Amino acid sequence: MKILTKIRWIASILLVFIVVLLTNLIDRENFNRLSYSVTTMYEDRIVASDVLFELSRIIQEKEIAIYTSDSLYPMEHKAKLDDQIDVLLDKYRQTKLTPKENFIFQQVEEELKTLQKLESKASKSTKEKTLKSIETVDHHLVELSKIQLQEGKRQVFASEKVKNSINLFTQGEIIFLVLMAILVQVIILYKPSRAKEN
Repeated sequence: MKILTKIRWIASILLVFIVVLLTNLIDRENFNRLSYSVTTMYEDRIVASDVLFELSRIIQEKEIAIYTSDSLYPMEHKAKLDDQIDVLLDKYRQTKLTPKENFIFQQVEEELKTLQKLESKASKSTKEKTLKSIETVDHHLVELSKIQLQEGKRQVFASEKVKNSINLFTQGEIIFLVLMAILVQVIILYKPSRAKEN
């Protein structure tokens, strides 16, 4: 095998190797972006929505107890609900918060502290203030739920964008690989014509 032929073979193999390596790296980056989007959707939006639902359920339980003037609503049960609220707030804090979401969440935390203080006094004079506090917490929880929906839509849009770019890039890869296969065949099979000796 002549040196020129060997060089052509090596150049062809290196060219194919580089193309495969580059397409693999780009595919991996796109896959990571798509995977991140799906993970974020679950960890930061679905989990947060579940926490908001549980918080809302507990707040409604407290509200019902106040409206019914439930004397069967013992302090131990109130303390248990407050512990559940603390656990849920910690869980929500671990999600990735947008600046607006963080601001509203801080308001929820402050209002829940106010609510706990009002509940500990538990008199007829504080009943109206307690209900107003519960209404404020409910309002903020609704705002946070809307943010979950908006951010979820944003993540779905980002996923679709990545998926479309993957599809487009995959089509480009196929075309490029076909052209590279033709080019490699030309490099390997091309035999330069020798000039005829006079």
